Amino acid sequence: MDLIATTSDLAAVCARLAKHPVITVDTEFLRETTYYPLLCVVQMASAEEAVVIDTLAQGLDLKPFFDLMADEKVLKVFHAARQDIEIVWHQSGTIPHPIFDTQVAAMVLGYGDSIAYDQLVERICGHRPDKTHRFTDWSRRPLSAEQMHYAVSDVTHLREVFAALDADLKKRGRSEWVSEEMEVLTSPKTYDFHPERAWERLKTRVRKPKELAVLMEVAAWREQEAQSRDVPRSRVLKDDAVGDIATHAPTSLERLANLRSLPKGFDRSKWGADIVAAVQRGLARDPASLPKIEKPRGNSNGAAIVELLKVLLRMTSERHAVASKIIATVGDLEDIAADDNADVPALHGWRRELFGEAALSLKQGRLALAIEKGRVIRVDRA
Repeated sequence: MDLIATTSDLAAVCARLAKHPVITVDTEFLRETTYYPLLCVVQMASAEEAVVIDTLAQGLDLKPFFDLMADEKVLKVFHAARQDIEIVWHQSGTIPHPIFDTQVAAMVLGYGDSIAYDQLVERICGHRPDKTHRFTDWSRRPLSAEQMHYAVSDVTHLREVFAALDADLKKRGRSEWVSEEMEVLTSPKTYDFHPERAWERLKTRVRKPKELAVLMEVAAWREQEAQSRDVPRSRVLKDDAVGDIATHAPTSLERLANLRSLPKGFDRSKWGADIVAAVQRGLARDPASLPKIEKPRGNSNGAAIVELLKVLLRMTSERHAVASKIIATVGDLEDIAADDNADVPALHGWRRELFGEAALSLKQGRLALAIEKGRVIRVDRA
C-alpha cells in the first residue's frame, strides 16, 4: 500500500496501471459545504497493486490520473460511478471511458435496487467491509493508517466483485445491457448541467405559466449564485423558499419581506434585489416560450392502468431477476399509461424487449393478468 503525493510518483503508478486491461477506482470527497465536490483521495488497484493518491498534496498535478481515466485500452471499474465521474468531468473536462459500474451490473443481475457497496461485497465475497471511515473528514491531513486501509480495501474488494458480476453477465447474456447503461453514464450530456435547467431539479408543483416562469428565473439565479460562491444551493436559498417565491411572485422588497419561508431580514440583504429582479424577468417572459406544465393524471382509469403496469413490472423483475428500478420508474409507467409512444427508457433497447412490449400489450388488451393457484400470471389474448 503506497501513498502517492508527488506528480512523478503519480505518473509512474498510472503508467504501470495503464498496462492492465482492468483497474478498479474509487474516490473520497467532501461536498457538504461546497457546490463543487472537493476531491480528497483517489484509490486505484490493478491485479498486482493498490495505491492511494493524496489529491490535496501540495504541487500534485493530477493530469496523469485524468489521462488514465480517458485511456480507451483500460476498463475502469467503479461502484455507483456517477459522482466519481462528475468530479473528473468538473476538474478535467474529460469523462472516464470505458467504465463498468458494479451497482448497475448488480441491478441487472437481480441484487436489488441500488445496492450499497458493503452489502454487495458481503453477498459476493462473504464478508462485510469495515465502513467506520465512511463519514470521516477526508480533507484532514495526515491520513491515518486506518483511513489508508479503508481506502485500499474498497478497490481491492472491488476486483472480486467485478470478476463475479462480469462472469455472471456473460453467462446470462446480459453484458450488452450493462454496456447500454454505461454509454448513458459516460455521456457528457449527463453532466453538462446549465443554470437555466435548474428548475427541473425542484419538486415544487406550479400550476400556472406565470409561476413556472418565475420558478425558472429564480432557480437559475440561485444556481449561478451557488456556483460563483462555491456553496450548496440551500446555503443561497432553500427549495421551499424558491417555490414560495414562484407562487407569490413578489415584485418589490416589501412583498419579498412578507414571505415566511425567507429568513428575517433577507429582503434587506444584497440578494433581495437580485431575487426581485429575477421575479420581474420571469413575469416578463413570453408564456409561449415556456415548457408545457404537465397536468396531473387524475382520472381513475389512468391510475388503474399504472397499478396494473406496476404488477407486470414486479412480475417481470422477479421472473428475470432484474431490479425493477432499472427496468422502469413510476414516472415511466405513468408516461406509458398516457402515451403508447412515450419517450422513456422502458420503451427502448433491452428494457422494451424485457418489459416494454408486454406493458403495451397489457394496456392494449392483448395481454391480461390473472390469478392461478395464488399466483399472478400472464395470459396472452388472441
